[in-house]
Amino acid sequence: MNRRDIIAIGGSLGAVSAVKQLCRDLPPDLAATLFIVIHVGARGNDLLAEIFDAQSAISVSTAVDGEILQRGHAYVAPADHHFLVLDNRVRLGRGPRENLARPAIDPLFRSVAVSYGSRAIAVVLTGLLDDGAAGLADIKRCGGVTVVQSPADAVAPDMPLGALRGSDIDYRAPLAGMAALLVTLAGEEAGPSVEIPDDIKSEVLIALGRRSDTDVVAKFAHAVPLSCPACGGVLSEVNRSPLRFRCQVGHAYTAEALAAEKEDSVDEAVRVALRIVEERIVLSEKMAQEARTTGRAAAAASYEERIGEFRAHARTLRRSIAGRSLPGGNSQHTR
Repeated sequence: MNRRDIIAIGGSLGAVSAVKQLCRDLPPDLAATLFIVIHVGARGNDLLAEIFDAQSAISVSTAVDGEILQRGHAYVAPADHHFLVLDNRVRLGRGPRENLARPAIDPLFRSVAVSYGSRAIAVVLTGLLDDGAAGLADIKRCGGVTVVQSPADAVAPDMPLGALRGSDIDYRAPLAGMAALLVTLAGEEAGPSVEIPDDIKSEVLIALGRRSDTDVVAKFAHAVPLSCPACGGVLSEVNRSPLRFRCQVGHAYTAEALAAEKEDSVDEAVRVALRIVEERIVLSEKMAQEARTTGRAAAAASYEERIGEFRAHARTLRRSIAGRSLPGGNSQHTR
């Protein structure tokens, strides 16, 4: 009898403390294998497994490419690699970033969905933006069980809220009750097997580092008039919910992550525009001064008029920058 013996966990801001508590609360005889992805950036020192292992009754280690999975063990994604599980082995991929992150949570969830189907339990913990929401939806499509930390209980509620908006979630629980829920779920019989959709398999291979181009992406997405913030290529809208996008190179974004990145681009463009206008003011002032010195009154007056227009533009741009810096006026997120 197959049981739900695979638990994949993802989180961002506040998730280190959350996973430490989970490690303390889970029993040593847990009959499941755990996979953990926390956004650590490209230059992490892979110390999370050691931190969690010190708190845990089950052994925890940093995932190593190719190692065979062991029941009753927890594996943590290393820095700058997507963490995937295929054919009962760890696979580390250097595929394109998803939601601005590598490791990202969605690739792990998709690989678990492909490899284990209804045996899988996926958990989204505290974090910013909504990485994990699409992966939870894919877990659900493949027969697995989905869990989110209660948003009110999270240090950063964005990821739990994004997951709740993205698909029909099976369970939500406060962190204090999460371990007990996972133990209960891991003791239950898995549901019936579900045929794994090809589009999910394709995205797992992209995260692994396999070829991604227009023909590959066109099998599960359609082009839209948006550009990729990372490479400038055309984005395609993925043909399944929640709303997200992928470029031909393979960079992937949820709508929320894309909006946050575009907001950064707009902010930078406004600041560049202000610098250019201020330089034009300085140059026009020098040209007006030279015109007055050489007795060209009409030219000097024309330059003065232009200076007034530039200063009006500069005031508008400064007000825009000030407004974007006020609370609620800037949608930038720190991952």
